[in-house]
Amino acid sequence: MKIKYFYQQLLSHVGVIVIAILILSLLFSHFIENLIYQDKIDELTAYGKNVLADLEQNYDSESILQEYGHVLAGRDIQYSLFDPSSAIIYSTGRGARIKLEAEEWEKIRDGYTVVVKQDYKRFNEGVTFVLLPYLRQGQFVGGILLASPIKGSRDIISQINQDLFYTALVAVAVALLLSWILSAFHVRRIKRLQEATSLIAKRDYSVRIPSSDFDEIGELSKDFNQMVGTLERSMEEIERLENRRRQFMADVSHELRTPLTTIRGVIDGIRNQMIPETEKERAMLMASQETKRLIRLVNENLDYEKIRSNQIKLHKENLLLSEVMEVIRDQLEIQAEEKDNQIILEVDNDVQVYADYDRLTQILINITKNSIQFTEKGIITLRGRMAEGKTVIEIEDNGIGMDPREIKKIWHRFYKAMVSRTNNPYGEFGLGLSIVKQLVQLHDGQIDVESEQGEGTIFTLIFPFGK
Repeated sequence: MKIKYFYQQLLSHVGVIVIAILILSLLFSHFIENLIYQDKIDELTAYGKNVLADLEQNYDSESILQEYGHVLAGRDIQYSLFDPSSAIIYSTGRGARIKLEAEEWEKIRDGYTVVVKQDYKRFNEGVTFVLLPYLRQGQFVGGILLASPIKGSRDIISQINQDLFYTALVAVAVALLLSWILSAFHVRRIKRLQEATSLIAKRDYSVRIPSSDFDEIGELSKDFNQMVGTLERSMEEIERLENRRRQFMADVSHELRTPLTTIRGVIDGIRNQMIPETEKERAMLMASQETKRLIRLVNENLDYEKIRSNQIKLHKENLLLSEVMEVIRDQLEIQAEEKDNQIILEVDNDVQVYADYDRLTQILINITKNSIQFTEKGIITLRGRMAEGKTVIEIEDNGIGMDPREIKKIWHRFYKAMVSRTNNPYGEFGLGLSIVKQLVQLHDGQIDVESEQGEGTIFTLIFPFGK
């Protein structure tokens, strides 16, 4: 059976309050009843002691008894005087008809006072009575009983209970109203959480709910908003990654399709005797170049993913920058000469760089090849110097340059491939610069680019100097 949380809250609140009121009412009623009876008993005991004291000091006991009889009758109190054998020797009103029990008489003979709050058996109506021992010069000579009907006390108790009942009803009504308001308030807050959760299930991450530090629900709302914010950022990141994945697949497909198409065309042409003998050597050279290009693309992708997943370990050491740059020049000199370019080194023999040799070589080769690619009949300058405890490397060319607004995009995977599809004669960046930036960051270094169309490009690398 399903019970709404509102009714659970309401029943729990009202139930606790009603039970508390009932318990307090019963305790209070019992306390008032005892207080009233005790007050009556104290009154009867006081009158009884006064009567016995006057009897002990005066010999005209008859006049004293009559005088007290008139006084006590005005307060609806009757009394009886007993001799040592429990026989009544004087009585007013109902006292003449009472018969004491042996146990009660034994108690007053021993000097104790007998108190009965309510007695309905020995009188025609309920009474409260007190039985005191009568001692004269330390000797037991009888007893005195004072009785008062409980009707007046019962009326007072009934009136108090009635007032208490009405008070309890008003308290329950007020408690019901307050419980209704509080339950509705809390249920409304929980309902907001439920509705917000439903919206999140529908992929609406813009939802937010009011939060506070007032109570646990307010703190839960704050945590809920933080969770939604985290989910929103995560979904945005997932969406960005998905878009990058789609773009990457499209770029890779394009980059791989072109050399594969060329290789397949060469193979089909040779197999079907469609390529003349004089052109076969050139076709085989083209296929070989496209194969190398495929290998380069695959290797660059592997390197890129290794760097992103922190699978590359650097073995940094102090290297002579001049020796590293000479190696770069020797490896790329032939490629530069093919485009009538010249590589110049400007570095002192004592300049050092704290880096991983293989990865530093990879960085410089990628940037230098990029400069050669976008420069024709120009100069590529490799510079190196020390500045403020850091090694600064510059690779400058006077090639075609680029729009400064496009500089941030060159670090993206296959960014220039988009341009290459429009038959750009200078090729594409591919993955090279993406890998370069990742490797520089692994060295705790920085890389900046300055470029202007038609004026050339300068790559500046800064490596912190180690031990």
